[in-house]
Amino acid sequence: MKHLTLQFDRGVETVTLNRPEVRNAFNDEVIAELTAVFAELAKRNEVRCVVLAGNGPAFCAGADLNWMKRMAGYSREENLEDAAGLARMLEVLYHCPKPTIARVQGDTYAGGMGLVAACDMAVSVDTAQFCLSEVKLGLIPATISPYVIRAMGARAAHRYFLTAERFGADEALRMGFVHQVVKAEELDAAVARLAQSLVSAGPEAVKACKKLLHDVAGHEITAGLVRRTVEGIADIRASDEGREGVQSFLGKRKPTWLLP
Repeated sequence: MKHLTLQFDRGVETVTLNRPEVRNAFNDEVIAELTAVFAELAKRNEVRCVVLAGNGPAFCAGADLNWMKRMAGYSREENLEDAAGLARMLEVLYHCPKPTIARVQGDTYAGGMGLVAACDMAVSVDTAQFCLSEVKLGLIPATISPYVIRAMGARAAHRYFLTAERFGADEALRMGFVHQVVKAEELDAAVARLAQSLVSAGPEAVKACKKLLHDVAGHEITAGLVRRTVEGIADIRASDEGREGVQSFLGKRKPTWLLP
C-alpha cells in the first residue's frame, strides 16, 4: 500500500492513513486503496475488528489540494465518476461486516468527517477540531451526508453543514458524532478497550448485529420489520455459534470463539 499502513494483532486490524505531510488528505489513489482494503478485510475470518487511524497531527483534512486542482477542470461526467468512487469507498466502509472504530488523534475536516461517520464508533482526543467546510468553497458535503447526518443527527447537521463552523471534541461528543473523548495519552488504551470488547463477542453475532442496526435504525416499525427481527433472533439461536454461546454461559465456561 502506498498511502496506508496495515497492522494485525490478535483479531484487530489497524488501517492507518499515512500521508502526514498533507494531513492525511485523500485523493483518488487513497480512496481506491481504502476501498480495496476494506473489501478484503470483510472476507478475512481472522479479522474480528478494524481500527481506522491516522498518522501525524491530523486524522484527515478531507480532499487533497492537488486532487482538487484536477477536479476544477472536470466535466460533469468526470465529476460523476469521481464522486462515485468516494461514495463507493464510504459504502464499503459503512457496510463492512467487521465492527469498525475510528481512532481520531487530530483534526478532522470535510471528507474526513465522512470516514469517522461511516465507522461504527469513534474515540477522539480532546484537542481535535471538526469542520464540515464545504460551503466555504462553494461546495456541499453531498457524498458524505448520509453517514454524517446519521452520526450527528439532522438538527446538528443543519447548523454545521450550513455554517461550516469548526467545533471541538466536546461538542462532537455532545451531539453523538464521537462516543468518547480522552486525553492524547489515553487514546490507545480507550480504543484497545473497545476493540477487546468486540473481539470477545461472537463473530457471527457481531456481524448479524451490525446488519440488524442497519436494517432497523431510522425505519418505521412495520409488521415486516417486526417479522424480520423475529426471524433474526430465531436464526441466531439455532446457529452453531448461538448454541455454543448459550451452552458456554450455562456451563460457566468460556466460548470457543475467544482468542487464546
